[in-house]
Amino acid sequence: MKIETNGIRIHVTLQGSGELALVFLHYYGGSSRTWDAVAKRLADRYRIIATDHRGWGQSDAPAEGYGIADLAADAEGVIAALGLRRFILVGHSMGGKVAQLMASRRPHGLEGLILVAPSPPSPMLLSDEQRRMLVGAYQSRESVEFVLDHVLTTQPLSAAMRAQVIEDSLRAAPQAKRAWPNVAMAEDITTDVAAIDVPTLVISGEHDQVDRVTTLQAELLPRLPHAVLHILPGVGHLSPLESPEAVAQQITSFIGALSEKKPG
Repeated sequence: MKIETNGIRIHVTLQGSGELALVFLHYYGGSSRTWDAVAKRLADRYRIIATDHRGWGQSDAPAEGYGIADLAADAEGVIAALGLRRFILVGHSMGGKVAQLMASRRPHGLEGLILVAPSPPSPMLLSDEQRRMLVGAYQSRESVEFVLDHVLTTQPLSAAMRAQVIEDSLRAAPQAKRAWPNVAMAEDITTDVAAIDVPTLVISGEHDQVDRVTTLQAELLPRLPHAVLHILPGVGHLSPLESPEAVAQQITSFIGALSEKKPG
């Protein structure tokens, strides 16, 4: 379905049911489909909402407005339109940085934050050459396959998942592909995340080459006093695709622990 917010239409996938909703935000290169293998393991217990960021998947692609605050405002518009009263934000990589900003605003109904291989709140500084390489990573099937095999994953993906990643990466609007390495990746939201006050789970792949465990330990965890880190053995950056069962198990365990802490 499409939800109009901030003057554009955001594509949203809905499934499952329940009082508690899980709102999934995807990585740079993905779409709402990135979460399918995780969501199908959770939809029997929770309401699942997965969005395409502007410029990605089936969402509109305006000429501008691709900063972290813009992506956060889109997701906040979806949450408001759906009238979610109890929800947990689940953000992967770029979506993880968006989720951090959203959580820092302490929205009504937010009960927890799950960050999967998240981009840290501090700026990621790239050389001009690194930035050009990143901008060009999703320009052709060959470039996507190279990044997929040598940077993004450790575990091999199924043929269907591999085809999906390639399609999602190529489909994105040029302005969306440029914005992350040129704008949003360099944004500093460290002051904002200090306001996050909900329990937070950080899931990191042992062999993640993009947002490394050591980076998260240095740049993210010290800024989130309510966060715990879980490392997935043998997994790279695309854990929702490489190891969806393990990611779903961690989400389930986190929610179970939240329920135990509630009074009554």
